[in-house]
Amino acid sequence: MITLPVFRTNTLYTIQPTKIIALGLNYREHVKESVSAQFTQVPLDEPKEPVLFPKTPNCLIGPGEPILIPAILSSYNFESPRTDYEAELAFIIKETCKHVPPEKAYDYIYGFTCMNDVSQRNIQTSDKSGWFRGKSFDTFGPIGPQIVLMKDIGDPQNLSIQCRLNGKVVQSGNTKDMIFSIREILSFISRNMTLFPGDIITTGTPQGVGPIKPGDIVEVEIEKIGILRNSVALEKV
Repeated sequence: MITLPVFRTNTLYTIQPTKIIALGLNYREHVKESVSAQFTQVPLDEPKEPVLFPKTPNCLIGPGEPILIPAILSSYNFESPRTDYEAELAFIIKETCKHVPPEKAYDYIYGFTCMNDVSQRNIQTSDKSGWFRGKSFDTFGPIGPQIVLMKDIGDPQNLSIQCRLNGKVVQSGNTKDMIFSIREILSFISRNMTLFPGDIITTGTPQGVGPIKPGDIVEVEIEKIGILRNSVALEKV
């Protein structure tokens, strides 16, 4: 079980989603790097609607817990195995909702936090079923370090976002550069499926994604939220 402190309160929030819905290709420059690196086969044009994929709740870990490179990868003998960091802004649903108009979207957000959408690229690009497995290995969803409530975040569509690998800045962007805004994302997802309290939506990553290896330290920092820090290790069996 993961609990995170809630900013400006003396309360802890238990992370217990029924589902985690993630967005792919929601920053223009990341679309370009994803196509060139063959993480996706979509054209260079911007997506016409949000690109959704699931991450399963088993992937969630808290601040300070290690991201584990899956032991199963050794059985594939990939020539160049690659597991990547992806710094993202995530938000948590406040109450059950369906068919939410964009202008009402913020009414259904409990709060915001940092998330690292860790991605196993070899599996992601080779599985015929799509991105499901490569995004949902155990520990592939670090989240934290705290939750900032909707009423305290200010403008969530203008937050700097950064990822550091072993102290070096590898991603730097701003949530204003999203192709689909937070309002549009929540509204679109809610027109496809019912959202329940505690569900997590993570909103895509800026350009600069890259590989991690055992011994690395990954930090995701988002303005007004803080720093999510996790080490990287090899899974032991």
